[in-house]
Amino acid sequence: MEFTKEYWVNCFSRCVRYATTFFKWIVFSLIMGTICGLVGTAFHICVEYATGFRENNHMIIYFLPLAGIVIVFIYRICGIRHSKGTNLVIGSIRSVEDEIPSRMAPLIFISTVITHLFGGSSGREGAALQIGGSIGVSIGKLFKLDDSDKHILTLCGMSAVFSALFGTPITAALFSMEVISIGILYYCAFVPCLFSSVIAYAITKKLHVVHDHYNIAGMPTSVDVPLVIKVIGLAILCAVLSSLFCIFMNVVHKLFRKYFKNQYVRVFAGGVMLVLLNIILNTTDYNGTGMNIIAQALNGEAKPTAFLLKALFTAITIGCGFRGGEIVPSFFVGATFGCAMGGLMGLDPGFAAALGMVCFFCGVVNCPLTSLFLSIELFGAHGILLFTIGCAVSYMLSGYYSLYNEQKIIYSKLRPHYVNLYTNQEIKTKEPGFLEGLIRIREDDSDDIEE
Repeated sequence: MEFTKEYWVNCFSRCVRYATTFFKWIVFSLIMGTICGLVGTAFHICVEYATGFRENNHMIIYFLPLAGIVIVFIYRICGIRHSKGTNLVIGSIRSVEDEIPSRMAPLIFISTVITHLFGGSSGREGAALQIGGSIGVSIGKLFKLDDSDKHILTLCGMSAVFSALFGTPITAALFSMEVISIGILYYCAFVPCLFSSVIAYAITKKLHVVHDHYNIAGMPTSVDVPLVIKVIGLAILCAVLSSLFCIFMNVVHKLFRKYFKNQYVRVFAGGVMLVLLNIILNTTDYNGTGMNIIAQALNGEAKPTAFLLKALFTAITIGCGFRGGEIVPSFFVGATFGCAMGGLMGLDPGFAAALGMVCFFCGVVNCPLTSLFLSIELFGAHGILLFTIGCAVSYMLSGYYSLYNEQKIIYSKLRPHYVNLYTNQEIKTKEPGFLEGLIRIREDDSDDIEE
């Protein structure tokens, strides 16, 4: 290598390019983190207020069918007839054709609060991804950034609002990078996503937002072979359950679309079903996020059928057209299932609930690194080895299913082979690497509304 003048000029140019890019993303991280932190705080406060009001006024649940009609009407008057929700955000990262409308942020904000106020079973973090993604696209348009930079800002927004709502900045940053294309991490977005996430989290702490973190009393202090076998066993069960949950969510959604062509009728029918379930079961445990039930499970208490009922409530809520997310309901299902099964397997119920929650989440979103850091930020690093084993097993055995139809599996889970297929597909060949044998069973998940 000759240290010529041209060599030094190239080195200087490279240093300037790196420094400029770094400074650019620091500035945009500050902008995104601040805006998303404030919006996320407002969203958190509104959802918490809606939840508290519903818990003190149980009769409001009977108005859930009418609330669904209001949500559909709001989307229609804003000109959105086909709402793909979080799937649109995920798809927009890989394609310039699927652009997130700026009005998605206020729409999903308002409609999610309405859903929680009247007792729909949904989460907040799915809405956070849509709010953050919409803000990111809007900021990108404002500063006239190119498509690649707008995609990174979309990831920043997803990370920042997720962090503001859940109080897990590292998990939030990794999730937005990992969830888009399984097998590929968008490392170019690591700095802006992490900084946006941390800034948003810092703002929520400054505004005295309280996030849920847990101390698991029954966390194992030592690791032995019988314990590892039990952890693997529970992770296998969570992987199977996560696949069934994703299939069930898709089936319920398709059944609603098949038998209720008009979305006003569809969402009203779903609301009536949820009200009837509340009357029959005589409980409100499965309305809203159910964070109190998750906390009980992590303390070692859960009804054996809680995970099944929460899956049913969530599938009806999301399937018929109410808004929100599926992530917190997946925490509920995983935690209550782990608590119930852990006791039967000889594990501490509280620890089993935490393990079940993380492994089930890993199975439904196919994000093992995100799930691992989630366990650390929520429960501490004492059980990192056991959670790592659980996440690895759950990821491998959960198959090609996901909460998000637009999520892609880039590399096979079984061998180092490029597959590049969408989740929730039926595989007709023995080897998932052969694309010729794939038959798509998922439909366009837009909500068709009759005139």
